Amino acid sequence: MVYKNYYKILDLETNHVSIDEIKVAYRQAAKKYHPDLNVGDSLAEEKIKDINEAYKVLSVPASKRKYDRIWNSKFGKGEKAFTNKSQKGAIFSIFLGNMDNTEKEEKTRKNPIKGENIETEINVSIYDAFYGLDKQIALKTVDGNNKTYTVKIPKGIRNGEKIRLIGQGKSGENGGKNGDLLIKINIQDDQKFKLNGYDLYTDLLLTPWEAALGTRTTVKTLDDETNIYVPEGIQSGEKIRIPNKGYYADKETRGDLVAEVKVVVPKHLTDKEKNIYKELSKISKFNPRA
Repeated sequence: MVYKNYYKILDLETNHVSIDEIKVAYRQAAKKYHPDLNVGDSLAEEKIKDINEAYKVLSVPASKRKYDRIWNSKFGKGEKAFTNKSQKGAIFSIFLGNMDNTEKEEKTRKNPIKGENIETEINVSIYDAFYGLDKQIALKTVDGNNKTYTVKIPKGIRNGEKIRLIGQGKSGENGGKNGDLLIKINIQDDQKFKLNGYDLYTDLLLTPWEAALGTRTTVKTLDDETNIYVPEGIQSGEKIRIPNKGYYADKETRGDLVAEVKVVVPKHLTDKEKNIYKELSKISKFNPRA
């Protein structure tokens, strides 16, 4: 069996060299014997084949170690290795088999794979989102069993924001980490408040005389109530904006509370109220259809 000294081919004096040093030696040798610089030189052509062959083996740490073991076992006691081109069948023919086996081992070796994330969504009331809470939810696991999770919903969470429960997704493979559980938060409007961005919208119900004459009244917010002034002659559909009484924009500031006016006419009138309305209809020249 004929063996090639790959280190000698790359002009390296020892096998105690790093992969970076091997790369530098390869570039220098390849440049020296490049076919474009040695046109018609059959020796250079053979040399460049040996150089490529040596680099292919020595540039991979695993194959370099195997080569060194085989070389030391064959020539560790001073035996001479043959490197001239007339002696074919070098170690490369054997070593390719080892490299193929290494590649196969690397391909078949199971790398850790992180488990897939699981995504779901839950509904929370606008009050719960505003104040924050710990909410328990029950979900089916991949094996069909029910599992209860405690989800900490922070105060002022955004609509559509996702909460991540690390490691509660699908199991990893080959020792890989589990995936995560991503829970999308859907903030539900209620009868009193509707959320739009950071602003809250609510209805401001007024009597016809309050709308006509103007008034001072209170409006409920998520956490208290506030006094507002309603100018005289306000119309249904007009909006009164109350600063910093909406939803959380950040830890320090809030959006606005927008109160939309709705003038409500009484369905049932007393005789006195009817007479007042009749008298008003006689003396008033207001015509909304004019």
